[in-house]
Amino acid sequence: MAGGGDDLKLLGVWTSPFVIRVRVVLNLKSLPYEYVEEDLGRKSALLLGSNPVHKAVPVLLHGGRPVNESQVIVQYIDEVWAAGAGRPAVLPSDPHERAQARFWAAYVDDKVGSAWQGMLFTCRSEEERAEAVDRAVEALRTLEGAFEDRARGKPFFGGDGIGLVDVVLGGYLGWFGAVDKMIGRRLIDPARTPLLAAWEQRFRAADAAKGVVPDDADKVLEFLQVLLAISPSN
Repeated sequence: MAGGGDDLKLLGVWTSPFVIRVRVVLNLKSLPYEYVEEDLGRKSALLLGSNPVHKAVPVLLHGGRPVNESQVIVQYIDEVWAAGAGRPAVLPSDPHERAQARFWAAYVDDKVGSAWQGMLFTCRSEEERAEAVDRAVEALRTLEGAFEDRARGKPFFGGDGIGLVDVVLGGYLGWFGAVDKMIGRRLIDPARTPLLAAWEQRFRAADAAKGVVPDDADKVLEFLQVLLAISPSN
């Protein structure tokens, strides 16, 4: 099997939604890999040398060669370890369906991800934070409709199994729980987005996500303080 015998090493941070999505896909594909937790305050020479442009996680090292940017990494894994022999596809085989999955995955990072960055890291006032939460909620309303349209009664955006949009959105779930704890407002609310609320429970329960998607909001919020103490230049 292509790439099957090559060593895999993932450089990451346990709370990063971008790292989490890669770990879920590696688990989906049943690929053994070495996980290296990075200290963002003192980035390793391996990280800096492997991603000299952004100096950021995740970085996947495949046979010593780096692949950067989480959505690129996810699609790389799906191409190298294609579906078959018990390894599910992350992207659909149909070109149009594949394009639609890429569109909605990009939408998640553009709309939900930017709001997440704002509410936790860049907002300077409670008013700004509330606006960021509202942006996230509105984007999730749109994703509720997208889920109904794409899943067509099946459990995931990817249909019967977890796909690209699932892993991209699912990477944020640990932080959603932390936001709920911090401001007392659920981003995925069963009353507002019942399909996504049910999807969240299924995604968290999936074997590939267990032990990867954080479920301890207090621990995530403690780590947030560590992240906030790190200079933006790091």
